[in-house]
Amino acid sequence: MAHVHTVHTGSALGEAARASLEASGEQWTAMRADVFEALSGFEKPASAYDIAEAVSRAQDRRVAANSVYRILDLFVQKNLAQRIESANAYVVNAHPACRHDCIFLICDQCGRIAHVDDDRLTKDVRGAATKAGFSPERPVIEVRGRCADCAA
Repeated sequence: MAHVHTVHTGSALGEAARASLEASGEQWTAMRADVFEALSGFEKPASAYDIAEAVSRAQDRRVAANSVYRILDLFVQKNLAQRIESANAYVVNAHPACRHDCIFLICDQCGRIAHVDDDRLTKDVRGAATKAGFSPERPVIEVRGRCADCAA
């Protein structure tokens, strides 16, 4: 069964992220807003160092990657961003109100990512882990290959 998302872009994305974070009891600070804005400006997964550099340029002062990592960890926990494990990089979640497991498609040629939502498949992965006596918290499914543009 297909999952319908409200996908946000531009300023609506920032507002959706802010509302989602505040609804979870967290504060939307200026630094968190700057990190989210920088992350949402990348077309490809971005490392904490990439984001720290973008925020540093925007603020005209040096921002430490450690500070960015802490904020990114919070964003992942609160569903505002998703971590691409194999690249140690992050992407903004364009639908922060939807919480489910994603399957990431990563193009090895151009570096872009897409995600597929297949709740049936990820439910089966969680079920297999549980059956093996494991308590799954966050399945990570990443498929590496070439996107349609690069394969053409």
